[in-house]
Amino acid sequence: MVNTSDFTKRLEKILEYYALSAAAFAEEIDFNRSTISHLLSGRNKPSLEFVMKLYQKFPEVDMDWLLFGKGTFPSTSENIIEPKNENQKKSVSEEKSPDLFSQENVGTKSMEPSNQNIKEIERIVIFYKDGSFNVYQN
Repeated sequence: MVNTSDFTKRLEKILEYYALSAAAFAEEIDFNRSTISHLLSGRNKPSLEFVMKLYQKFPEVDMDWLLFGKGTFPSTSENIIEPKNENQKKSVSEEKSPDLFSQENVGTKSMEPSNQNIKEIERIVIFYKDGSFNVYQN
């Protein structure tokens, strides 16, 4: 179970790290400002939708750390790029990924592995409709 007061502290640490106000953070993850306010005040617990949107925009945030306080933030230093200015921090993973299921990519690519852009899977997170999830890491 997520401890609301500890979760609030970790969410505040994320906002501080990225130098974002609550309103700017809500806009970044495309979420309702009042919901962010309720999370920061401890009134509400995070929803699965909130956690998923946060992770999509900020994949360097370790879900175990965010929800349970286990681990560190940011999870690894290799995903972090130094900010161009103090008000802007971005991650390498914000680069646009190709759509592997688009019509132009289906059945047209060779199944031979390419030495270009080989990426290793760091973590797989499966979210269930009941709000629970499993994290699989190397």
